[in-house]
Amino acid sequence: MREHEPDGAASVLADLWVQLWQAVIVGAFALAVLDGWAPPEHLPWTPLDLDRPVGAATAAKIASLDVSDRAPQSRIDDETERCMQTLRDAGVEVERADDVDDGEFCVVQGAVRITGGLVTPVRPEGLVMRCPLAVRYVVWERQTLRPAAEEILGSPVAHVEASGYACRRIYGSTDPTSRPSEHARGNALDVSAIELEDGRRITVAYGWGPIRADSRAAERAREESATLPPLFSSGAPMPTTPEARFLRRIRDEGCEVFGTVLSPEYNTAHRDHLHLDASRIGLCS
Repeated sequence: MREHEPDGAASVLADLWVQLWQAVIVGAFALAVLDGWAPPEHLPWTPLDLDRPVGAATAAKIASLDVSDRAPQSRIDDETERCMQTLRDAGVEVERADDVDDGEFCVVQGAVRITGGLVTPVRPEGLVMRCPLAVRYVVWERQTLRPAAEEILGSPVAHVEASGYACRRIYGSTDPTSRPSEHARGNALDVSAIELEDGRRITVAYGWGPIRADSRAAERAREESATLPPLFSSGAPMPTTPEARFLRRIRDEGCEVFGTVLSPEYNTAHRDHLHLDASRIGLCS
């Protein structure tokens, strides 16, 4: 019986080899079908296209443009140039800005400045940010901001009012144990207002409307006065004005592009702006 054992082992190996190749062929066929059927924004192996809708693979493609602050300067320069080329391919004019080093945690690596082209300008001009954040801004501006403004407010966007780099900790804290703000890395934008081409200026401070905290305060007041709540109340204020619906939409869809999005719903520190950053915390409020 022993003299037949090697033949049996060889047969098993041959079967495994055939099954492996069958799996490879089936996998390749499945990928080919997927590549021809699924939109490119959902496929991780297709190039990032800033004109395509936000898809399942968009965030990961943008994240691949980022580079660690600890990387050698040559790699930071190379990756930043690659990122800038992505913007240029989309018709955005961008230039390399001087990197920032204000000591401690206030360092901006791979700094760029959007100077024009097919993009809604940011005011004040010359805002410096990390290149992957600039890519996120362009995707959000094209896929969310402009469509929302025209659909809800009936006017194209003229410019966005925002602030960027600031050497500080979160919420401007002076506590040395507080986490550094993403603003200190040039990795965040605070959008305070949107100006439309028809002259209207939509501010977060006045356009957002009631927030959940307002409804909680009303609920506490009812409890203190022993007043019954209204029937069929959801407990949360609903946006009733076009401005409020517009601001909530650009917040909600911004969560698909940026790592962290904070609105007036988050806390009082964000009552007058939308915080958009490229961190990987994954917070949307």
